[in-house]
Amino acid sequence: MTSTTYKEVTYTVNVEFGDCDPAGIVWFPNFFRWIDAASRHFFVQCGVPPWHETEKTLGVFGTPLVDTHSKFLKTASYGDTLSVKVSVTEWRDKSFVQVYRIMRGDEAIMECEEVRIFAARRTDGKNGIRAVAIPPAIRALC
Repeated sequence: MTSTTYKEVTYTVNVEFGDCDPAGIVWFPNFFRWIDAASRHFFVQCGVPPWHETEKTLGVFGTPLVDTHSKFLKTASYGDTLSVKVSVTEWRDKSFVQVYRIMRGDEAIMECEEVRIFAARRTDGKNGIRAVAIPPAIRALC
C-alpha cells in the first residue's frame, strides 16, 4: 500500500464584525472569498511568482474556479481566528483539485473541494480565456 502526501499550506483569517450577518455568524460568501485568497496564497508559498509575472513568462494569468463542493460543519463568528488549510490533491492535464479545511483550533468549520484550471487569454482574436496545460515548473514547485 502506498501513501500519498500533499503539500499543505495554511492561510490565517481573523474574523471581523463586518464579516458576519446580524446574528453574528460569518456570512457564507466570506468563506469563499477566504478560500479564493488561500488558493493564491498556496501558490505564493510554493514559490510561484505573481500571476502578472507568469502571464509574461508562461502565458498563465491565474487559476479560475470551474467546480466547487462545500460542506459547512459549524458556525464561526467575529473574534474567531480561522486556519484555512489548503492542498492540491490531484494534478490533471489542464486542471487540478484543491482541497480546503477551515479550522478553528482543532474544530472543523468547513470543508471544500474545488476544480480549477490554469488559464491563458484566447489567441484566436475572440475575448475570453482558455484552459492550458499546467506548466511543469509550477507543478514541480507545488
